[in-house]
Amino acid sequence: MNTLSAEKQTRIIGALCEGCSIRATERMTDTHRDTVMNLSVRVGQGCERLHDRMMRDLQVATIELDEQWDFIAKKAKRVQTGDPDEYGDVWLFIALAANQKAILSYVVGKRTPENTEALAFDLRARIVNRPQITSDGYAPYVNAVQDAFRSGVDFAVLTKKYVGDSNLPDAAHRYSPGHVSEVERVVIKGNPNPDHISTSYVERFNLSSRMQMRRFTRLTNGFSKKLENHRAAVALWICFYNFCRVHETLRCTPAMALGVTDHIWTIAELIAAALEPSDVPPLPKEPQTTTRPGTRRFRLIVGRGGKGTNMPH
Repeated sequence: MNTLSAEKQTRIIGALCEGCSIRATERMTDTHRDTVMNLSVRVGQGCERLHDRMMRDLQVATIELDEQWDFIAKKAKRVQTGDPDEYGDVWLFIALAANQKAILSYVVGKRTPENTEALAFDLRARIVNRPQITSDGYAPYVNAVQDAFRSGVDFAVLTKKYVGDSNLPDAAHRYSPGHVSEVERVVIKGNPNPDHISTSYVERFNLSSRMQMRRFTRLTNGFSKKLENHRAAVALWICFYNFCRVHETLRCTPAMALGVTDHIWTIAELIAAALEPSDVPPLPKEPQTTTRPGTRRFRLIVGRGGKGTNMPH
């Protein structure tokens, strides 16, 4: 059996991380698409283990939570009786360090309370301090974060309300949200700094991931056909984002900003680390229960100019 050279493996993985499709990478590297796919899955699964063993014992002050939609094989409205359970909507749950711009935890799966809880407990296992966390308005975050962090968190929910523009054509309504008319901040636990109750950075990450992961790009045929391959592609790109991709604002990689590494990784280093055997056990994540005190609400009314004021609610 032919073995890909290290140089060709680097070219293939580099192309995929920069947003090329499987078939485009096939043409660019003169490598059959099945070989490209097999390599990407193998490295991606290794990146999942690499993320688990590298992103531990972290000190992170401010964290933002969000989830990003995609689909497997077909959109939900096209799923038929008898199709595999993995078909239809799939979501990428993300916990992002607001200051270091690093992906701390992520979960790929259906948009369910169970996967929301999996993200919260994974995040809790990776950080050692008391953080401030902001989530979007997806309701299961409220219980999940409180169950995972108990009293060791300052937690708020930020919900945006949109108003559509009746002058836009139908296509623009489908793929472009309306302007933000109102932002409601709800303090769930602790005493979060109102100035840091935000999901702006994780929403900006969603743009980067949709632009640089071909499987997430809208209106293409590059979507995932199997959940296993989708998870591997996500794991690969998140490790690339954390360790190899220099953030324009930070002038270093997110992993460097976190103190996880001291240099910018090359694609070759990423591949070697992902495929390196390791006896480090997976990080244990034990569910815990807690009581939940009352909440405090603040409402931010936002005009078209983007300015607003906090009002008790």
